[in-house]
Amino acid sequence: MSQTSSTNPITTVSLGNLCLKNPILTASGTFGYGLEFAPYGNLSSLGGIVVKGLSLKPRKGNPVPRIVETPCGMLNAIGLQNIGVEKFLAHKLPKLPWKETAIIANLYAQTKEEFARLAEILAREKGIAALEVNISCPNVKEGGVLFGQDPDMAAQVTEAVKKNAGNKPVIVKLSPNVTDIKVIARAVEKAGADILSLINTLSGMAVNIYTQKPMLANIIGGLSGPAIKPVALKMVYEVVNCTNLPVIGIGGISTVEDVLEFILVGATAIQIGTANFMRPDKAFQIVEELPRKLAQLNIGSWSEWRGKLKV
Repeated sequence: MSQTSSTNPITTVSLGNLCLKNPILTASGTFGYGLEFAPYGNLSSLGGIVVKGLSLKPRKGNPVPRIVETPCGMLNAIGLQNIGVEKFLAHKLPKLPWKETAIIANLYAQTKEEFARLAEILAREKGIAALEVNISCPNVKEGGVLFGQDPDMAAQVTEAVKKNAGNKPVIVKLSPNVTDIKVIARAVEKAGADILSLINTLSGMAVNIYTQKPMLANIIGGLSGPAIKPVALKMVYEVVNCTNLPVIGIGGISTVEDVLEFILVGATAIQIGTANFMRPDKAFQIVEELPRKLAQLNIGSWSEWRGKLKV
C-alpha cells in the first residue's frame, strides 16, 4: 500500500509487506463493508478495514434472533451473511478508499478448494491489500472453526490460500476455542501464513428462564466485547512468543489504552470489533486519540513499546 500525506511516521506500522498508516483496523463482521460507517468518520483515517466475511456465493446467515447483549459483551450468531465475493468486488470495493487505506478481504469457505478459489479471485484485485482467512467462526455448521481447531486442517487451508494469493499477504485468524492456540499458530506459520490475527469469539450461550428457551435461534453463539479482553491478551502474548509472525490483536478493544495494552504484549496492530456496535465512530475516535496518548507516555516509536511488557 502506498503511503499518503496523512501518514504519521510515529504511528505507521509494518506487518511484513503490509504497511499501515496506523495500527487501528476494524474487525470483520462488525464494520459491514466499510461504507456503512462513512457517515461516522473518515474511512481513509483508519489503518485498515477488514470487510465482512466473503464467500463464493451469497449467504443468508442464521435465523433470528442472532444477537443478544450479555454482561460486558454480546453474543452473536450471524452465520456469515454476505452478498458473495463477485457482488462485493463489483459494487462495494470501488467505493472504498483503497488507495489511501488497506482494504482486507475476510475469506469464508466450507472446503479448502473453495478457499483456494476465493484467494485466486481476490488476488487479482489491486484494491485488496491482504487476505484474512477465517478458520475460526463458531457460528456455522460447516467450515469455520472446524478448520481452526485441527492443526492439520488449518495448515491445509493456509497452504491452499497462500498458493493462490499471488503477492497478497495472507493473514490467518485464529480461534480461542482450542486447547492450545500455540499449536494452531505454529501449524499455520509452517504452512506459509504471513500474519496472524487473534482472537475470534469465544463459544457461548444465553438462556431465558421465563420462556425456557435459548436467547439465540442458533442456540450457540460467539461471545465478544470487553468480557473477553483478558483472554485475548493472554493468547496474543502466548502466540507472539511462540512464532516469528507479526500478530494483530483482537478482543474487547474499546479505548486507546486497550490498544497500547495489546501492543505492549507484542501485537503489531489491532482490530476493533464489538465497540463499533456501541459507538459507530469508535475506531475513528481511537485513531485521533492515539498520537496524543503516545506523546503523553513519551513513546517516540513502536519499537520502544511493542513487546516491552516487564515480566
